[in-house]
Amino acid sequence: MADAAVAHGSAEAYEPSLFGTYSKKIGMWLFLLSDTLTFGALLFAYSYGRISNPDWPTPFHKESITNATVMTGCLLSSSLTMVLAVLAARRGDKSWTRNWILLTMLFGSGFIVLHALEWTKLIGEGMTPFKNPWAATVPQFGGTFFTLTGMHMLHVTIGVIYLGVVALRKAFLPILLVIWGIVFFSTPADNVFHIGVHALLIGLVIAAVILFLKPKDYDAHDVEIAGLYWHFVDLVWMFIFPLVYLMSTRVQG
Repeated sequence: MADAAVAHGSAEAYEPSLFGTYSKKIGMWLFLLSDTLTFGALLFAYSYGRISNPDWPTPFHKESITNATVMTGCLLSSSLTMVLAVLAARRGDKSWTRNWILLTMLFGSGFIVLHALEWTKLIGEGMTPFKNPWAATVPQFGGTFFTLTGMHMLHVTIGVIYLGVVALRKAFLPILLVIWGIVFFSTPADNVFHIGVHALLIGLVIAAVILFLKPKDYDAHDVEIAGLYWHFVDLVWMFIFPLVYLMSTRVQG
């Protein structure tokens, strides 16, 4: 009877994981699937508004497209460095895994800064979630633009924090706090950086809770899961860039 109990509780008695993979990876895929529905709905809403309104604004010109192209280059480069981080983690090279992740974070941070500067410029020209200075008959342009790009920028920010936790663990917390303090106290109250930097503070609190309640040394599987999230964020931008920027470019006469 005791032998039967031991056999029942042995590792061999458990069923293999779904599709032969581990549960954390399946969990990330399910999360990304649900997030795909969210971004799909936002992209559909923007596309419908773009097609159904002949007076849809075209506020983007050479400077904006150049800025957005550099942003795209940052994300594409970050995808490459993330792949290299995963490969380094698989061969057990912790030093280069950390280095590649930090470089990925640098590209992601560059994207966030450039995007915030673009927002600041548009807001300075009179664009809000409820109106825009280019087409008074299409007040929803601002709302759809800020919602779609803002949701994506939030995901990139979460990704940078996520990678920082994987690469540096508790050592990342004071760094995140210093960045929050510098941006918060050095920008005007109505500046987009000042408002958006609170996402870092929320991320800091959540990361601290996770790191102190369940401290661990993240392995190759954890790096791979973080890579799945990061590649998803990059892929979403590949739809936003042509739809929002290239299709709303102002043609100079």
